[in-house]
Amino acid sequence: MRTLALLSAGLLAALPAWAEVETYRIDPEHSFANWEVRHIVARVSGSFATVNGTVVLDRDNLARSRVEATIDVASLNSGHRKRDVHLWSDEFLDARRYPEMRFESTSVQPSGPDKGVINGNLTLRGVTRPVKLAYQILGFGNDPWDGYRAGLLAVTRINRLEFGVSKFPEPGPIGNEVEITLLVEGIKLGPDGKPFSVKKAAEEKAKAATQPPAPAKEESLEDQLKRQLLRGIFK
Repeated sequence: MRTLALLSAGLLAALPAWAEVETYRIDPEHSFANWEVRHIVARVSGSFATVNGTVVLDRDNLARSRVEATIDVASLNSGHRKRDVHLWSDEFLDARRYPEMRFESTSVQPSGPDKGVINGNLTLRGVTRPVKLAYQILGFGNDPWDGYRAGLLAVTRINRLEFGVSKFPEPGPIGNEVEITLLVEGIKLGPDGKPFSVKKAAEEKAKAATQPPAPAKEESLEDQLKRQLLRGIFK
């Protein structure tokens, strides 16, 4: 029986703890992809205001987490409309042919309980290349609408030439290296894929705590024979 108990414990330890995994939908109204690049001798910055996607978090094992995100190129805002139109043109982002940027993680390397590196593939202007994002989990909390949210920040640098954005390369007026900062607010989803309800979860927890335990199931003759057989094998 001791051998059987050890075998059972080993099997249970090998099973993934699916209950610990949380899925968050990126809230496009409170998430941004900000960028900054050299312009002559100064810096110019802007933002993409429409970010969508999902963040799957395992708080007990962040290495099992993953991220998928898309950025709407049309949501670009650099604070100067004439510059935005130029950036949308085929000389830069070519927004007509490539209306979205996409990031998909391939692995997560945590360096602490709330930070680390996300490895993944970024697709920009039809070119896909590996990138590394240094991330930080900013926190978790209830929102005013009975939901639950997570806040995350991630930063990276890319060489725009590697993605085919080659207009005015260095030593020209625009720098090749672009700094990107992702500010993400995620809305937790329930098992049904709908926004998680804090109130409903609390009610279900309270109801479960007041329910009497289920009566013990009477062991059938078949189960008794199986138990005796196993006892003979593993004694």
